[in-house]
Amino acid sequence: MTLVKFNSDKNKNANVPAFSNVFDSIFNDTFFSDRMMTRVPAANISETADHFHVELAAPGLKKDDFKLKLERDVLSISVEQVNQNEAAERSYAKREFSYSSFVRAFTLPESANAEGIEAKYNDGVLCINIPKREEAKMVTRQIEIK
Repeated sequence: MTLVKFNSDKNKNANVPAFSNVFDSIFNDTFFSDRMMTRVPAANISETADHFHVELAAPGLKKDDFKLKLERDVLSISVEQVNQNEAAERSYAKREFSYSSFVRAFTLPESANAEGIEAKYNDGVLCINIPKREEAKMVTRQIEIK
């Protein structure tokens, strides 16, 4: 792959905006950044001897906003949130509805015990603990060197 750079040369086409400035004005506009871009929370996935752990950073939500669904070894985490700014007076010049949603899906490994999945939401982080099946738990032992 080749990296292509666009430079605005002040001597050429002074009346035409630079190519990168056109894109900056379009994609850095608040309309696109606030309304059109999808915001998906970041996830951390870790493993211990007897569990898999999924942590999803989702501040500003409530526990009831989340829906967790397990279907065919795929764990789906979804949020659909509608905020309406209700005002008793109708004297405002502009009013916007806020609507945000996302879905994150994770395929569980064969070693996961889907029956024992637990989730809790605390301080803006959704923590999901997925136990491992007994036969899949890591067994450690000391190996003697001869």
